[in-house]
Amino acid sequence: MVDYHAANSASSSGQTSYMEPESDWDRDLLLDPAWEKQQRKTFTAWCNSHLRKAGTQIENIEEDFRDGLKLMLLLEVISGERLPKPERGKMRVHKINNVNKALDFIASKGVKLVSIGAEEIVDGNAKMTLGMIWTIILRFAIQDISVEETSAKEGLLLWCQRKTAPYKNVNVQNFHISWKDGLAFNALIHRHRPELIDYDKLRKDDPVTNLNNAFEVAEKYLDIPKMLDAEDIVNTARPDEKAIMTYVSSFYHAFSGAQKAETAANRICKVLAVNQENEHLMEDYEKLASDLLEWIRRTIPWLENRAPEKTMAEMQQKLEDFRDYRRVHKPPKVQEKCQLEINFNTLQTKLRLSNRPAFMPSEGRMVSDINGAWHKLEGAEKGYEEWLLNEIRRLERLDHLAEKFRQKATIHESWTDGKEAMLTQKDYETASLSEIKALLKKHEAFESDLAAHQDRVEQIAAIAQELNELDYYDSPSVNARCQKICEQWDVLGSLTQSRRESLERTEKQLESIDELYLEYAKRAAPFNNWMEGAMEDLQDMFIVHNIEEIQGLITAHEQFKATLPEANKEREAIQAIQAEVQKIAQYNGIKLAGTNPYTTITPSSIDSKWDKVQKLVPQRDQALQEELGRQQSNDHLRRQFANQANIVGPWIQNKMEEIGRISIEMNGTLEDQLTHLRQYEQSIIDYKPNIDQLEGNHQLIQEALIFDNKYTAYTMEHLRVGWEQLLTTIARTINEIENQILTRDAKGISQEQLHEYRTSFNHFDKDHGGALQAEEFKACLISLGYDVENNKQGDAEFARIMGIVDPNNSGAVTFQAFIDFMSRETTDTDTADQVIASFKILAGDKNYITAEELRRELPPDQAEYCIGRMAPYAGPDAVPGALDYMSFSTALYGESDL
Repeated sequence: MVDYHAANSASSSGQTSYMEPESDWDRDLLLDPAWEKQQRKTFTAWCNSHLRKAGTQIENIEEDFRDGLKLMLLLEVISGERLPKPERGKMRVHKINNVNKALDFIASKGVKLVSIGAEEIVDGNAKMTLGMIWTIILRFAIQDISVEETSAKEGLLLWCQRKTAPYKNVNVQNFHISWKDGLAFNALIHRHRPELIDYDKLRKDDPVTNLNNAFEVAEKYLDIPKMLDAEDIVNTARPDEKAIMTYVSSFYHAFSGAQKAETAANRICKVLAVNQENEHLMEDYEKLASDLLEWIRRTIPWLENRAPEKTMAEMQQKLEDFRDYRRVHKPPKVQEKCQLEINFNTLQTKLRLSNRPAFMPSEGRMVSDINGAWHKLEGAEKGYEEWLLNEIRRLERLDHLAEKFRQKATIHESWTDGKEAMLTQKDYETASLSEIKALLKKHEAFESDLAAHQDRVEQIAAIAQELNELDYYDSPSVNARCQKICEQWDVLGSLTQSRRESLERTEKQLESIDELYLEYAKRAAPFNNWMEGAMEDLQDMFIVHNIEEIQGLITAHEQFKATLPEANKEREAIQAIQAEVQKIAQYNGIKLAGTNPYTTITPSSIDSKWDKVQKLVPQRDQALQEELGRQQSNDHLRRQFANQANIVGPWIQNKMEEIGRISIEMNGTLEDQLTHLRQYEQSIIDYKPNIDQLEGNHQLIQEALIFDNKYTAYTMEHLRVGWEQLLTTIARTINEIENQILTRDAKGISQEQLHEYRTSFNHFDKDHGGALQAEEFKACLISLGYDVENNKQGDAEFARIMGIVDPNNSGAVTFQAFIDFMSRETTDTDTADQVIASFKILAGDKNYITAEELRRELPPDQAEYCIGRMAPYAGPDAVPGALDYMSFSTALYGESDL
């Protein structure tokens, strides 16, 4: 019968045998009572640690497994599988059958049992029973242990070595004497649960205390039953390897779950950290997008609000608020919008790199939504300033009309004052015939005066109507005053008609009328109206926008002044009538009854109004001349801006054309061209004060509320755009020349080659746009000898070349891309192999080079550069100070040139 300690090796049938050849020293231990005691105690504890899960245990390992029942139960617990139903009989055959079922199950798991039969187990053979339990432990507790491609016993040993490596006085080399001092057990516990062991207080010379500490802590906190006594280990020259392995495997299984949990927790934490960072970025995006959209949402209604203000000051404040919005409030939002798009792209990149789904902002907060809202904002902003300026002009006209209405209304109300009382008096009832006739004539004069005032009433009504149509803010008071005037006018008309009828009824009783008084009244009334109209016109406010309009007013005023001599003659004639009356009355001794009965217009009032007209004329002259001066100043501002704009505009256009010619003609070397372009750029920059001066003139025009300029077709906005394009174009042209210099120097292209490339490029650039379309580029290649004709092979070659010069499929080839392609086609490029070969020549065909050789062969700065970056040479032929030029050369070019 073969010993159950025989080796475990792979049989020809693929089964695993756990019987290993033991040394003679091991075989001697088979008869050692200490060995049997250790195995019996350890295996019993191990079995009970599993059987207790089924609510049972064993006391005597060779007796309690004899009937096979608890053996089958143990296998079911540790395997998680169901075994065939055991036989419950007490006879020997029943016990043998149960044990065979257990042994068959063990064999079904790939375990080859050697010399272990059911009869020996049933007979209570301690050696065979312990061997069987050890086989079970190996299969179900140790075989599946795997550490760094090692398994079973070697894997368990490697695990112990890895876990205890940092601890002093611990050196696990086996499963016997390496564990005698107890430090290895304590180290395993401390490595995984440092709070349970104070390792620094343990002493190597006190193994019993160390072992008892580890066994008690494992039993209390790790649910590992105590399988050995400290004395069993300490008092044995060499503890039993199987007992120690069984005990240690329990530690492995206890901690492996925690390690898996820790690994899983770390993985979860890593994933959560990425998610938290992404969520933070998403929240930042959502907040920034929400704030920007909210600002746009609040701003658009403000820009779309076309509700006019009542006064000029309020509208000018609105204009100033809009300019503050343009200068102060909008620029930070432009930056926020740009940052928002950057954050969105960064977040999407991070999500893609971490294999997360793309970020979809909440509804209405996509970048496209923000762009749409921004477009709507700019659309609302576009017409807001023009509306403000138009509204200011409208209010200016409204103020003028309102003042004109008040002046005319005041004059009319002053004229109508007392007219109702005069028309309703009954003076004709007691008057004499002459007085009646005088009253009638006076009434006729009044009717003439009334008719003369009809135009003024109509003008007042027309102005009120216009103020209503222009939505004047004080229209209610204007309407009320106009209504009152119109109603009073109707009453005056009715009263006038009624008085005439009363006077005409008594006219037949009236005789004699003073023709002179009548003539005076008839001539004085229209002359008086003319003077009142003249005074009204001379005091009338005016508003003009250009010299032509003010000159028209001045011409009209000059025409008015030309009528004054005739008017003065009429005044003198009227005064002569009154003088004649006085002369006749004095001559005939007639006592006049006071004032002219036919009119209230006295000679003194005529003279007074005439004097006022005479005073108002120079005042009107002064007002018109002042306005002429203001309009001439405005016209000067227009001309001043136009003169400079008509110079700056063509200058910018000319410079743009000259830059285009310079970039095409390629006169001189690239350095000459670059110097010339930089000088040209400086001359453009030096021209900036002219732009600033033009901006200042434009500011003066805006402050003067000048809205048109017939002297130039250029606006400040057009000139600003042209200036910015000019600066951008010269900078881009300089950059192209610099890139050509870099390409020439890097590729060793001669100036003649560059000139030839530029000549070919310009020849096929028909529209001089600085880029060749696909067909133009193909024609250029054909002229240079490339086989890209319209056939299958030529089309493939042309597609390959287009992939190089136009990787973005834009359909156009820039001159820089053309130069890069031609330089690759016509020049050699150094490679890492060529540099290595060059270093090998300098090193005298050695695989290394020394600092002395580098300093001898290379310029000082380049020699020190190489010495500072070359790693020491580690080859078999190395000498002190040898440097590795191969890895240095490879690093210069990267792995792509290896």
